[in-house]
Amino acid sequence: MTTPDLNLLLTLDVLLAEGSVARAAQRLQLSPSAMSRALARLRASTGDPLLVRAGRGLVPTPRALQLREQVSQLVQDAQAALRPQEQLDLGRLRRRFTLRTSDGFVENFGASLLARIAAQAPGVQLRFVTKTDKDSRLLREGSIDLDTGVIGAGTSPELHARVLFHDRFIGVVRPGHPLCQGELSAARYAAGRHVLVSRTGEERGPLAEALAALGLQREIVCLVGGFSAALALARTSELIASVPQRHTANLRDGLHSFALPFATSEFPVSMLWHPRMDADPAQRWLRDCVRQVCAAVDQNSPS
Repeated sequence: MTTPDLNLLLTLDVLLAEGSVARAAQRLQLSPSAMSRALARLRASTGDPLLVRAGRGLVPTPRALQLREQVSQLVQDAQAALRPQEQLDLGRLRRRFTLRTSDGFVENFGASLLARIAAQAPGVQLRFVTKTDKDSRLLREGSIDLDTGVIGAGTSPELHARVLFHDRFIGVVRPGHPLCQGELSAARYAAGRHVLVSRTGEERGPLAEALAALGLQREIVCLVGGFSAALALARTSELIASVPQRHTANLRDGLHSFALPFATSEFPVSMLWHPRMDADPAQRWLRDCVRQVCAAVDQNSPS
């Protein structure tokens, strides 16, 4: 099957509008002979003469009259698709965005993000889904719009990313816990009973490695899948939770937090999106909202 020359649609649209080969040629800045050849190709493609001579002019055939409105709309749609997108009207935007976030993101940043979005685009709805792995498939398929978290070896290199803030691990216990009093050493921290956040069930991680370098190892008595669960256990038991400081600021309200008594490094928390959404005005606006909210909360968080 021969692929149609879509350039002929514009030629046909002008010919049907002008009803004259000469005027159509002038409008498209073609020679009359080039326009005549284009008309011949259109006749061959459609199997219809389209324009026939009547006296000194040309008149459209019934087939041409049938095509005129359809072709005109096709040309308008194509021109609209190929011109730069109009400025985003946030007041009229109606859209749902899905964000996949780690435990603690909604509790710490959700209210501020919703308030900012409501003030600028009240027709926008957010849907938060819990992050259970680092699989990039959902971004690639379009099931989620944005992902947040730490970029790891399993993160797809095709994704675009921007750092939202830097975080570091701290220790958290209930008020009155023995670690609230006296000098805190790495050995004393490691000797306590710990709850570990691990989605995979693995006990390895940067804190375990830092302690191992000192010849120490924590006693892990419980593993949970999120920071909220770890802090809930620390709040009502003797367990020690080690969680990201910025990410859990609101979750730790009423608990005793302390700097870990051994060297640890900060790590960047980023938002990620698929390249196909990079130029989408609505998603660009959403990414800017997330960035600004996280920057504001980061600046106002206690050290």
